[in-house]
Amino acid sequence: MKSRFSLPIALTLTLALAACGDTAARYLVEPAPVAEPVPLRLASLELRDVVLPAYAEGSEILQQEQDGALRPVAGSEWADSSARAVTAALARSLDLQTTASVAAEPWPLSEPAAGRLDVRIDAMVARADGTFQIAGQYAVASFDGRAREVLERFDIRVPLTAQGPAAIAAAQGQAIDQLAGQIVARLRR
Repeated sequence: MKSRFSLPIALTLTLALAACGDTAARYLVEPAPVAEPVPLRLASLELRDVVLPAYAEGSEILQQEQDGALRPVAGSEWADSSARAVTAALARSLDLQTTASVAAEPWPLSEPAAGRLDVRIDAMVARADGTFQIAGQYAVASFDGRAREVLERFDIRVPLTAQGPAAIAAAQGQAIDQLAGQIVARLRR
């Protein structure tokens, strides 16, 4: 004799297993291709882990709404942890844009890097006004004295070309490339 409870139990187990699946789409932050690397006075540069505001450290892609609240974009996440992804994207962009060897900490070579870059981001958000903002401060320390040490603020805004997480990810990649470009221009002086 079959139990009358077997169908509800089977349905409950099926729904529970379905809920365990990861349904969120994941988005990467990609640097733009560079035509010609720029020569720098520093032969090598170590990028310390980028510091992000607490709201930007999570895996959810956030967008500011008209009331100012930051809310997750439904069904989307960053492909990597935010701080690691931003650090990797900035290191990759600097490495591609310059002749310097650039890597995120810990420095992978036995000979120390000639300089160190420290980036602290105060704002990293898809704004309600249709822009993506990344703002904060960076510092470059030169251990061999070949480059002037730098402490600069930045505030970069990139227009969002569409709605949704793919546009936010693309704008974030462009903002990181622009930040790398500003750092490169400052280090050439």
